[in-house]
Amino acid sequence: MAGDVGVMVLVKFSRMARLDGFIHLAFGRYALRREPGIRFFKTLGSGRDAGFGLTPSASHQGLFAAFADEAAADRFLEESRSIHFLHSNSDEVATIKLRAYSSRGAWAGVEPLRITVERPAAGPVASLTRASIRMSKAMQFWRHAAPSELSLKGAEGCLLSAGLGEAPLFRQATFTIWDGERSMSAFARLGAHADAIRDVQQRALFTESLFARFVPYHMTGTWLGRDLAQLAAGTAEPPAVAART
Repeated sequence: MAGDVGVMVLVKFSRMARLDGFIHLAFGRYALRREPGIRFFKTLGSGRDAGFGLTPSASHQGLFAAFADEAAADRFLEESRSIHFLHSNSDEVATIKLRAYSSRGAWAGVEPLRITVERPAAGPVASLTRASIRMSKAMQFWRHAAPSELSLKGAEGCLLSAGLGEAPLFRQATFTIWDGERSMSAFARLGAHADAIRDVQQRALFTESLFARFVPYHMTGTWLGRDLAQLAAGTAEPPAVAART
């Protein structure tokens, strides 16, 4: 299938490899720049226990990348030294291939994945939200973190979640997979997360933001002890549509 393909990799480094993991977080982007077909990428840290709090995790990380086509994404996952390094030094590695069906906003001034599939009628969906937080309003934003994380852990239909970030305090992201759009939309409209969204809109807490939704059509590995093959059951290659211009 032609068109943009996203890859989210979630990693838990082994205890003995935590220093190597920190070095990868700090300097791994230099190797990624040379990957054939890569359009966009970010190496991402995580909060404690892969959550959303201010305490950083010593072992959990993420990598998000966008590729020009399926062949480039597959070549990266099969041949990249960066991916080989992650697998060789981790207790857990989860890999999710993504195609966007909705995208609003920007990340570092660009739209990482152009829309290439239709909104799915059924099956798992994934969500990525990220933001650059105004320095003067960081504390207003972070007061929502703990209630939002607690509500997400108990949210009906949430199959996977990870708190991610490019930089402490000011550049944050959330990646989730849901059993369907209904569960994802219900969570966004209710409770602590809805309160956070209203506060963001009313107080203009962000200088830049991205809200993107995807079909997660290929998932492998484990995350927080969960086998992603179970999440992938019943998924199939999504239908292509014309990319936006």
